Amino acid sequence: MRSWLSTLAGGIAAASLIGSGAIAQDDAARQVAPTPAPTRAPAPGASFDEAFPQMVSEPMVQGDLAPPGPIIQEWSLENASALVNVIKGIGAEGLNPAEYNLELLRMLLLEGESEELNALASKSFVWLVEDLRDGRTPADARVQWFVVDPDRDRFRTGDLLTQALETGDVAGTLASLHPTHPDYARLREELVATPESEAAKRKLIRANMDRWRWLARDLGRQYLITNVPEYQLRLTVNDKIIRSYRTIVGKPGRTATPQLAEMVEGVVFNPTWTVPQSIVRGEGLGQRVLNNPSWARANGYTATRGANGYITVVQQPGPGNSLGQMKLEMPNPHAIFFHDTPSRHLFANANRALSHGCIRTERALELAITMAILGRGATKDEAVAISSSGKYTKVMLEREFPAYITYFTMATDIDGELRTFNDIYGRDAPVLASFDKPRVENRSGESDDEIIVIEDDLQDS
Repeated sequence: MRSWLSTLAGGIAAASLIGSGAIAQDDAARQVAPTPAPTRAPAPGASFDEAFPQMVSEPMVQGDLAPPGPIIQEWSLENASALVNVIKGIGAEGLNPAEYNLELLRMLLLEGESEELNALASKSFVWLVEDLRDGRTPADARVQWFVVDPDRDRFRTGDLLTQALETGDVAGTLASLHPTHPDYARLREELVATPESEAAKRKLIRANMDRWRWLARDLGRQYLITNVPEYQLRLTVNDKIIRSYRTIVGKPGRTATPQLAEMVEGVVFNPTWTVPQSIVRGEGLGQRVLNNPSWARANGYTATRGANGYITVVQQPGPGNSLGQMKLEMPNPHAIFFHDTPSRHLFANANRALSHGCIRTERALELAITMAILGRGATKDEAVAISSSGKYTKVMLEREFPAYITYFTMATDIDGELRTFNDIYGRDAPVLASFDKPRVENRSGESDDEIIVIEDDLQDS
């Protein structure tokens, strides 16, 4: 255990992350206030909501689409010409120049300054802002996408328009909206290198470039990010992979893992698991635990029967616990989180879409201890002692971590190679189809996906 901790510490020191304050979260990571002090509260029997709450998919809520200030402003011929040049080259960003009134703008430019030019140039600029900042794909084509993108509030359309016209830097203002993650630039390079004759590949590149725009422009200094179809989780600092872990994700269908951006607030070591009633009653586990105390003890189960006859079964911490040795405390209405599993042999499978939505993580105890240390919830020695105690302990993080659950079918893998991944949930089709349809104006930022409530039984297929 100490060997990987030493390696990790060396890697982080090389990245100048500890001791200099550089590890502090940026504004994106500070959206959730840090816990005042780390707490470690053992619980003899956590409730189902604590141990494994129901997975609920609720509507995504975005910032107001309406931009502040005037969105029709006066355009000089010089600024309008710069806008035309941006639109001419916007294909390099995976967008279609024809959707931003290119030919009509050229005609109006020849006629000189006018109210018509002001209106059309302003409209085209606003459309570019929306697509470069928020993504061109409408919400109804983003299946199970529940990420709240803060960029609409950080980069307000009217403010950007004023900035572009006052500085005369139309191109620079629009370029400032591009995602900062290296993967976006890598995809952009691949698009430029892919000939027009390879239409299917170009469309797939464009779709995955657009997916980066659905996220915050800047993901922060340090974060967890998992690409569901890749079955990999990355601990990332300054966009550099510090550690990677294989994952097991949700099975296709109603138990598919949704796409989220949440905050990891703590680490639960040696968690308990409150068994869902689909197993307690439906499979008779409750009566079995009550009728066979020795079997129940051997498997870590305790049961209580309420006055109304309702049986509650809790699996205590131990090597056979269905949550394994840890879970990351990541409150969200979908009840999705990262956790361990006693069935670690499944990480050797090529197809690892096996769970009921949550993400099982390879070398989970290593990840838990690392998060506790980097999050300033515990020292290395404290984290090791807690993890080996066998007792339910929740360590809250002083420095919380953003966690991104994403879905890219073309991306850079953990070895730094750009590759495609199987579209295990069939989420490419609506995105690709949207590029063949006219651009949608006044797009809603709310997902209309069905609300899904699932009791995760944590059993292997």
